[in-house]
Amino acid sequence: MTDDQLLRYSRHILLDEIGVEGQEKIAAGRALVIGAGGLGSPVSLFLGSAGVGHITLVDHDLVDLTNLQRQIAHNMARVGEPKAQSARDAIAAINPEPIVEAICERADAALLDRLVAHAYVVVDCTDNFATRHAINAACVKHGKPLVSGAAIRFDAQISVFDSRGDATPCYACVFPPTADLEETRCATMGVFAPLVGIIGAMQAAEALKLLAGVGESLAGRLQMLDGRTMEWNEVRVMRDDACPVCASSRLSEQT
Repeated sequence: MTDDQLLRYSRHILLDEIGVEGQEKIAAGRALVIGAGGLGSPVSLFLGSAGVGHITLVDHDLVDLTNLQRQIAHNMARVGEPKAQSARDAIAAINPEPIVEAICERADAALLDRLVAHAYVVVDCTDNFATRHAINAACVKHGKPLVSGAAIRFDAQISVFDSRGDATPCYACVFPPTADLEETRCATMGVFAPLVGIIGAMQAAEALKLLAGVGESLAGRLQMLDGRTMEWNEVRVMRDDACPVCASSRLSEQT
């Protein structure tokens, strides 16, 4: 590491759990962030400021005035610009070291299959179940840990889905793709602005821990926050042996 890097990342290096070795792992890391909105904004800024070496941002949407209430990677000057590019520029203003790739496309199965294969950690900052399941399927296929967050109104949740573990579930184990889940979006239901900051910061923390190889991830645990009372609840979640995504993947590996 250079003298400037030792200074820039000194507060990480001072942590016994991270140190120079952990920071070098972060610098060598490759993070795929899907969604550059409310959750993706703090995720991308924290990963960039922490020195993740390669960050890929995927978002097909444009910055809108209504986004600025909570999507802190964007500003008035970039209204109308692609969100992925705006977040890339926001990272560069803080830390020019990371290589940031902005992909202004919808995250479909083909794109995810290509991008997830090269990522060390995947961070899901999207707002619809179809995309979340597509991201999960790609992560299971390529054996990559998935940091998943969601927030709507005053309610939020976060977990890590890592099918590499013997008992930890994938996203589909907990939220089956066949389940009749109500689809709600902040465009119609609203969202408490700081809530996406809280969850996004936690997603960044989980991603950095995975990249640095420190601590214990949220794999196997689903944390839920009620922003009205600021009360957290945690439930243990187990792998579903009949899961249509990770169970079939394990069977193919065994054969």
